[in-house]
Amino acid sequence: MQVIGAGWGRTGTSSLKQALEILGFGPCYHMSELSQRPQDLPYWEQALKGELQDWGKIFRGYRSTVDWPGCAFYESLLQAYPQAKVILTVRDAQSWYESVCRTIYRRRQRAARSLLAWLLYYFERKLIACEWPLTKFRSKLIWQGTFAGRFEEKSVAIEAFYRHIAHVRRSVPTERLLIYQVKDGWEPLCRFLACDVPQKQSFPHLNTTEQFWKPS
Repeated sequence: MQVIGAGWGRTGTSSLKQALEILGFGPCYHMSELSQRPQDLPYWEQALKGELQDWGKIFRGYRSTVDWPGCAFYESLLQAYPQAKVILTVRDAQSWYESVCRTIYRRRQRAARSLLAWLLYYFERKLIACEWPLTKFRSKLIWQGTFAGRFEEKSVAIEAFYRHIAHVRRSVPTERLLIYQVKDGWEPLCRFLACDVPQKQSFPHLNTTEQFWKPS
């Protein structure tokens, strides 16, 4: 593990994931990876309880991690990978909150309220085996954990956002930390990682609100 992303979802983590992989720091673990790797979920459950002793059970073969769930455990990961660098993706707090509301929180609410979703969970074994446990884990980690069940209170969520940024600043040595906005592109990222700027490839900009809701 060479790069640990401490930034929360909807701060450009999908774009950063692809950028890191372009630069040779892949594969990069992201919440989207967990959706494809249900075998990792028991280890994340252990991590949530503070019981995971070996991060290699999750990250073996990975060179970086961004987004939830990894960002929630960046301090433990720093101890496990003392040579790793940390990237804290940030953005304007108001636009971050609105983005979360329009994407991952809206999807969570739809899943919780939709009778069709519950019927699908009941009748489709794959959803029972994979998606429902993952949905519960996301809720425990993010909505009940990070936001203590109060995400809909905008001031509370934004205060938590600022508090997280301040905590990362305090807890990570300056020389190992990049506070980064993906709109700044390749230059600051490549300078921090001591690698060349790609000359023939634009910086990726992925998972906008519009892209989020496009059928896969």
